[in-house]
Amino acid sequence: MSYSVRVNGKTMDESDRNNSANGQFVGVRMPNRRDRPRVVSNGGPKDDSEKYNPSEWVQNLINNVKSEGHKAHGVFSELDVLKEYNGNIEWREAARWVKYEEVVEEGGKRWSKPHVASLSMQTMFNLRKTLKEAPIIIDYDCHTLSQVIDKFTDEWVDSNQLDPRFRPHIRDVALKGHKHHHVKRAKNQRRGSTTLRPLADIMDESNTGSRANLPSSASMASINSDGLGSSNSNNDLQEMGMVESPSQSSIATGWKPNTNFLRKIPKDSHVANIMVGEVEDLPSRVVGFMRLKEPRVLQNDLSEVNIPTRFVFFCLGRRGEEEELIEFGRCMGTMMVDDIFREVAYKARDRDDLLAGFDEFMEQVIVLPPGEWDPKIRLEPPGKVQSQEHRRQSVVAGSSGLPGLPLKKPDDAEEESHCDPTLVMSKIPFKGLIDDIRRKVPFYLSDFKDSLHVQCLGSFVYVFLGTLTPNVTFGGLLGQATDQYMGVMECIFAAAVTGILFALFSGQPLNILGSTGPMLVLEAIIYNLCKDNDWDFMPMRFWVGMWTVGFILIIVIFNLSALVKYITRFTEESFATLIAVIFIVEAFKKVIEIGQDSPVNFNPNAPLPSCACVPRDCNITEITTSAALTASTGISTVLPSTTPSIVNYTCADLANMTIDWASLSNDTCAMYGSYMEGAGCGVHYVADVFFFSILLFIGTFALALAFIDFKRTTLFPTMIRQRISDFGVLLAILIMVGVDIAVGIDTPKLIVPEQFKPTRRAQWTVNPFSEKNPWWLYLAAGIPALLSTILIFLDQQITAVIVNRKENKLKKGVGYHLDMFVVAICVGIHSFLGLPWYVAATVSALAHINSLKKESECTAPGEKPSFLGVREQRVTALGIGILSGCAVLITSVLKYIPMPVLYGVFFYMGFSALRGMQLVDRLFLFVQPVKYQPDLPYVRHVPLWRIHIFTIIQVLCLAILWVVKTIKVISIGFPMMVLATGVVRKIIECFFQQRELRWLDDLLPGAGKKESEKSVVSKVPYKSFYSSSSNNGSSVDINDKEDSIKPTFFVSDECDASIMHHRKSNGTGNTKL
Repeated sequence: MSYSVRVNGKTMDESDRNNSANGQFVGVRMPNRRDRPRVVSNGGPKDDSEKYNPSEWVQNLINNVKSEGHKAHGVFSELDVLKEYNGNIEWREAARWVKYEEVVEEGGKRWSKPHVASLSMQTMFNLRKTLKEAPIIIDYDCHTLSQVIDKFTDEWVDSNQLDPRFRPHIRDVALKGHKHHHVKRAKNQRRGSTTLRPLADIMDESNTGSRANLPSSASMASINSDGLGSSNSNNDLQEMGMVESPSQSSIATGWKPNTNFLRKIPKDSHVANIMVGEVEDLPSRVVGFMRLKEPRVLQNDLSEVNIPTRFVFFCLGRRGEEEELIEFGRCMGTMMVDDIFREVAYKARDRDDLLAGFDEFMEQVIVLPPGEWDPKIRLEPPGKVQSQEHRRQSVVAGSSGLPGLPLKKPDDAEEESHCDPTLVMSKIPFKGLIDDIRRKVPFYLSDFKDSLHVQCLGSFVYVFLGTLTPNVTFGGLLGQATDQYMGVMECIFAAAVTGILFALFSGQPLNILGSTGPMLVLEAIIYNLCKDNDWDFMPMRFWVGMWTVGFILIIVIFNLSALVKYITRFTEESFATLIAVIFIVEAFKKVIEIGQDSPVNFNPNAPLPSCACVPRDCNITEITTSAALTASTGISTVLPSTTPSIVNYTCADLANMTIDWASLSNDTCAMYGSYMEGAGCGVHYVADVFFFSILLFIGTFALALAFIDFKRTTLFPTMIRQRISDFGVLLAILIMVGVDIAVGIDTPKLIVPEQFKPTRRAQWTVNPFSEKNPWWLYLAAGIPALLSTILIFLDQQITAVIVNRKENKLKKGVGYHLDMFVVAICVGIHSFLGLPWYVAATVSALAHINSLKKESECTAPGEKPSFLGVREQRVTALGIGILSGCAVLITSVLKYIPMPVLYGVFFYMGFSALRGMQLVDRLFLFVQPVKYQPDLPYVRHVPLWRIHIFTIIQVLCLAILWVVKTIKVISIGFPMMVLATGVVRKIIECFFQQRELRWLDDLLPGAGKKESEKSVVSKVPYKSFYSSSSNNGSSVDINDKEDSIKPTFFVSDECDASIMHHRKSNGTGNTKL
């Protein structure tokens, strides 16, 4: 690959440079001779018309060099220090970097915890000064370490940095063997070992005392007057790099690569070998940097891992400089794993490019005051690292930004919004639906391939149990509301139908369709309307469903799903928080109901309420059954239903008998045709069931929470932690079921119908016509259908917006129009089969999303796993639908699951849905002192009292939604109240600035453009530590008067305007290479 270098307005390609460097011209007149580039004091090349800006230089280099041979790869940096052991010298591994620094400590027995490298600013400046004069060898083609050393020594000798007599001595030292920490020494090599100082001790101590002298083989005493060392029969081969030196070979024989650590290094990475050390009798320091033309394994034991070397850095100094040399190596090792400098090292064309990358790195450095921290303290790696993309982007005139901070994009307002570019209102019918299908078809096959991961199995079991229980519970409530026209079996069948259809054909299969409270209210209203007017419920409901299908198809035809772009975080979180709170409250209610079914005697010492057998009244007709007894007296009895008819004792027999009625038991009392009566007859205390159910409930929640968060701990390897987290909820259920079986207390269990048949009806299909229903009822069904359409649209689309938020990093696109089309088909099928209508269940969908989140598995030591996105596939939702339909076939297994365990899963689903919501985080700000508040973006940019006002408004909206949903009389207006939250959000714009809403919420479509048109932006030059970049540096945005506090170097507003006008008229600004 050849490059062109522009010097003083003229172009010189690589071939010209090679000819000028290697050729000789005698007696030739050279017209228009190129001027040599001058090196200025600030370290960067420039002429009279150019100003040196490292950031621009690096950005031009990165964006212009596109050759495949100079493509940046990951880099593993290894620092080897020259040490003495048993009379010999060796290169001993002292530190390494994949992303963070690790050093050998405790006498070389272990690696330190990965930490952020703390570098000395003085050392950085000294290293830059050294590199300015040191040989920088670019794209050198070699195959062995010997050739690398020979090239370095030649350069050092040619530049008069090294006496030629030292050449064999330096070569002998540089080719010594390498000792890596993971390789154990042979027993015969451990004798006479001396205590060595690890790198951690050298960094922490400032001991300037005596150091271990190198043996005579590495000293000037071994060099004769001609500058040649002692040789052997292999000397010539060693000079060619084909045979290892004896000391090197002795160590290399026991070398083996560290395969365990190799898994922590990204694929296709290269090695940067950094070797530093002090050499006795060396008169001056020699430094060199080399980039190989092709990555190669120069020597077996050169690196800890068996990957090729691309960069080599040598730094050899005089005796007593070891500490400074090690700091040089640490600086170079840290820079080589920096994202930008690493790319500069791959693409650098000459010394100037490399120095520009060094200067750009220095621009990004943040200095810690010496009196405010302890250099011995190792900085913990942050949980999240800022992206360095802003350092790659070209500097645009007029853009804002500071060194070390990301540049502010001009379209920042729209980027912060959740608006999807596909959500565009169109007059073309079905355009949105067609676009969704075109968007989803290319990913359809991958939706099944991407499910081939063990994490999907854990998600499937968790979400299945999390949705089956609501279906059973919802079926019981729906049966009570509709007089068993639709019960548990109908709900399970509906979950199967919608689950399979939606998983196969929807635009967002990560959504889980299920039962919701508002839909239950709507079903009850329709049933009561039919009951009061003596109409047939199922035919009436069929026509309501058909009208609903028609309304939904109108929404699909005219692309009205694009209206979801007006649903902001304000409405999303209000709705999602309401559903999550409902899950948590219902979980606690169900546990309390166990205490009512199995009451606890809280006063065991008090006498029990009386319950005695009352003789039957012989003056009335002979009573022979408990049912007849109850019907005649109106008093509930405890007579078992299995008691046979009483024919043995007549009233005459009872008159001749002496009976102690108060002492009779229930069965004996029933034998005489009598009944039990008293305050204690309806109470049956059950020991331990209620409290044990509470333990199962809390235990399931606690174990699920602990197992899911187990991946964030430091116990066990990463793979084990990840698998425990993937199956966290399943493990919690299995453990609690095992505890329930082991204890043996009769807790309530999950009950699923054992037969696949309708609860009350004779057949599954519904006859649309009935003699009881007038003809006009089929038309009037459109009125409740309008409410159901609004409810279905809001439930479905709000959940879809939450699932499709940019925080989830979904890559396969959205499908709002296609989702509504599939929901319309499902509503039509359910109406014909007499099944409840299912829509997107917010909590179940969030549980599905959270269980499928994937994180980076190959992480550098110390680096926190980064969130990569969600496993977008259809198989888990499809499996949930299929298994829901087969639930009647696995009742023998499901009957062992205690209901308190499932209530604990309810609790966890609601709790996990609340985690990470901005509304919840803002609620904690009310009780947190300012100094302990988290460093959140909206806390930085919005005054705290404004945040509290916004939160109070949102909480009031949430409370109104709760009240409307709870009161059955007005619960039919719940959909309208959800719409009203969007209106409230629009009204808020009258009291909050768009800048504040950008951080607290999403901007409504078009709001960002209006703000940019109204705002007046002025720029104030920011002066960097480079004196030449004061005019072309970054600038500070001061468009917000409330939050802008002008620094001391600001002048008056009039002067500000004149300065800006003067700068524009003079054309001053950043110039590119």
